[in-house]
Amino acid sequence: MLDRATQIDWVPDLGARIGSLDWWRGLATCTALCAATWTLSPGIKPLVGAVPTPLAGAEWEETRAQGISPLAQGATTGRRMGANDLVAPLAEVPERPSVDLSATLGEGDSFDRALIRAGVGRNDAEAAAALVAQSVDPKAIPAGTRIALTLGRRADRTVARPLEKLDFRARFDLALSLARGAGGLTANRKPIAIDSTPLRIQGLVGSSLYRSTRAAGVPAKAVESFIKAISTRLSIGRDVTASDSFDLIVQRERAATGETRIGDLLFAGIDQGRRKVQLVRFAPDAANVDDDASRGGWFDANGQTERRAVSGMPVIGRITSSFGLRTHPLLGFTRMHKGLDIGAPYGAPIRAMTDGRVAFAGRTGGYGNFVKLVHGGGMASGYGHMSRIAVSSGTRVRAGQVIGYIGSTGMSTGPHLHWEVWKNGTAINPRSVSFASVAQLSGAKLRAFKAKVAQLLAVRVGG
Repeated sequence: MLDRATQIDWVPDLGARIGSLDWWRGLATCTALCAATWTLSPGIKPLVGAVPTPLAGAEWEETRAQGISPLAQGATTGRRMGANDLVAPLAEVPERPSVDLSATLGEGDSFDRALIRAGVGRNDAEAAAALVAQSVDPKAIPAGTRIALTLGRRADRTVARPLEKLDFRARFDLALSLARGAGGLTANRKPIAIDSTPLRIQGLVGSSLYRSTRAAGVPAKAVESFIKAISTRLSIGRDVTASDSFDLIVQRERAATGETRIGDLLFAGIDQGRRKVQLVRFAPDAANVDDDASRGGWFDANGQTERRAVSGMPVIGRITSSFGLRTHPLLGFTRMHKGLDIGAPYGAPIRAMTDGRVAFAGRTGGYGNFVKLVHGGGMASGYGHMSRIAVSSGTRVRAGQVIGYIGSTGMSTGPHLHWEVWKNGTAINPRSVSFASVAQLSGAKLRAFKAKVAQLLAVRVGG
């Protein structure tokens, strides 16, 4: 009997075989279990919680002040109370004992004006400027320099705060500070150690000399100087190839405080394997001399430099009368024309073909306003019929410098330039002259130059 009862499925799936004998047995079993559960379950009664008495009046205000709630819902902190006899009203708000400010020196600005704008009294500003002037020229302080200021306590609001302390960097190698002591303001110099080792950079020219040097870290200004120097000896587009190497050295100053300042280009080189171009900037210490070498410039490793004219003619125009015999347009007879006549608009600038010294500048006969330049090596040139002269006798001029302007002074039929060139005192055809001059160092200057070349070539790459 027990075995038979165990074989019966008392809990069949009520979702299958609906209406069968097993299904009705399962429904009866489920109903019996539910009835037993309901009969045996304990009674459950709800728990009644105590409701606090609502707050009102002062109690509500105190609770609200001490509670944490969003400001948007009117939260507050602390308790508010009205003033009583213990509260003493202040006549004015107390001032800070000191104020820290900063001033910036503007372009063309003076030191004392920059301090006055920042709030320093005129007397203190002038005293500070006088102290600074004892250590450095105020005009030499670069624009944009920031000045840190500390103003102290003042006796009353009707006077400016006294200057207590001042700090700024006067030069790349010098910092200055001013402080107020018992005897007034005193200055304190703070020298900054500077390493002046030049920076040397080398690399391959590649597809572009400019882009390669810039990618190597050379400043744009130094790259421009490098290309200009090399182009006096080589054609950058034709002679310089991608496999060539560039070598340049620039001035560099590194301060102990971490700043770096890059200066002028000192050395420019191109290594083409079979040929090396090495140019060094050199300015011999000489004065009142006429040769090109004494005025400095780019010299090759042998101490030789070449200076070239800036263009084929001293003024942009067209040749209206050539060198040689001609019938004079005003006098009517044939005579030697010792120069070139170049027609150009009135007032066009006339430029020196190469470096020289002004031997004469003034009015002379049929040439009208006339300028004569002496170039050295027996060469001289003259420029006539100017409307206005831009140089004076005895001064030096550089190639490309404006020396006057086109006019029609003297014996002239219209605005043009009469240009003459002399070789050892004899007039020659200006078109037959190459205005490229070669200067060679010698003696003590050459020895100083060789020493500088050796010093530069000893600089390590990357410095």
